[in-house]
Amino acid sequence: MVSRFQRVALSVAFTVIAAAGWAQEQSSNQVAAKSAWSVFEDANPKECWVVSAPTETVNTRGGQVVAVRRGSILFMTFFRPDAGVAGQVAFTGGYGFADGSTVKVAVGSDEFELFTEGEWAWPASAEDDAKIIVALKKGANAVLTARSGRGTQTKDTFSLIGYTAAYGEAQKRCK
Repeated sequence: MVSRFQRVALSVAFTVIAAAGWAQEQSSNQVAAKSAWSVFEDANPKECWVVSAPTETVNTRGGQVVAVRRGSILFMTFFRPDAGVAGQVAFTGGYGFADGSTVKVAVGSDEFELFTEGEWAWPASAEDDAKIIVALKKGANAVLTARSGRGTQTKDTFSLIGYTAAYGEAQKRCK
């Protein structure tokens, strides 16, 4: 069951993620780049986020690699001080996830699960966010594995080079 905090965070997440997708395309509010990660900041409402695109994407169906059309594939962490959101992890795979499915996040030997809704996925709690962020700061790559509503298995690899610096920059800007 989703808590009241999570509902607020989800609502905020939709706003921030939509803005992040737009911002990454427009680049008008990018304030820093830290290797594979970009830092964005908006003033009204005050929000900051770090975002990266995958370095590798593999799509399979029935065990065979297939070519598929996907929208923006983004892994991010965002801050929105007025809503009490500090370090919310989110992922969009560029397609609608299979109903009731989860996204597996692997960072080294650490594994986590994100719940899905439409094209977005988040950790179940702020505590889970914190655990994932610790792993992201220590890791070299994050591999996110998911299943689309059409049954395609996706495996997206994100470099974590620059994540810690980008996270620190966004956190500082959105205290």
